Amino acid sequence: MTSGGGALPGRSTDRSGRPTLAVIGATGAVGTVMLELLSTRADVWGEIRLVASARSAGRKLVVRGDETEVLALSEECFEGVDVAMFDVPDEVSAQWAPVAVARGAVVVDNSGAFRMDEDVPLVVPEVNAGAVRMRPRGIIANANCTTLSMIVAMGALHAEFGLKELVVASYQAASGAGQSGVDALRQQIAVVAEAGDLGSRTGDVRRAIGDTGPFAAPLALNVIPWAGTPQDGGWSSEELKIRGESRKILGLP
Repeated sequence: MTSGGGALPGRSTDRSGRPTLAVIGATGAVGTVMLELLSTRADVWGEIRLVASARSAGRKLVVRGDETEVLALSEECFEGVDVAMFDVPDEVSAQWAPVAVARGAVVVDNSGAFRMDEDVPLVVPEVNAGAVRMRPRGIIANANCTTLSMIVAMGALHAEFGLKELVVASYQAASGAGQSGVDALRQQIAVVAEAGDLGSRTGDVRRAIGDTGPFAAPLALNVIPWAGTPQDGGWSSEELKIRGESRKILGLP
């Protein structure tokens, strides 16, 4: 199999002839949802191989009703894999996606590591499915959640009228910051629930919580009018993601 364009490779060793899928990051928050989807949607896969960090190796997770042992991330775990779905942080994808491609897999990456790479298609199937056929690096990138939530409608409008400008307000979940965001919110909720009267005076929630985790302010009893990290020109990293990814998906300059 070459890493360039064309159909997905058909070299599965599964007796059914169906392709072998590896889920990288199977024990994480996104990986857990992926396993649920694989267990409830049409079963098109042969072997489903679960992969995570060495500390999670040996755990058993249920997928398609069967207990499956988690393998440690290594070069060997990609042997015989047709499609590798990466549900891991950017730095892990950046290191291991090329390894998976070198072993013959097509990588579908959910991180931000390759989204703006000119040689990696950024694909939303309802908008630009044909882009998957041109993947010089053997990698297909998935857009971030904010872009995904709007781009299907925007793609249809752009095709009909031509898109010139977007004014966007996004409302994002704590899970956008990963497991640390979920943990921080739960810890803060516990503090607020135990105190009982927090939120009645300015700053009392912040004082009671102390460390706000990956967020600029407490999330419990609150909303935060900022997502991402500060960038040049006063932009947020989330704003730049929406702009850059939307342009790429829609083929705009």
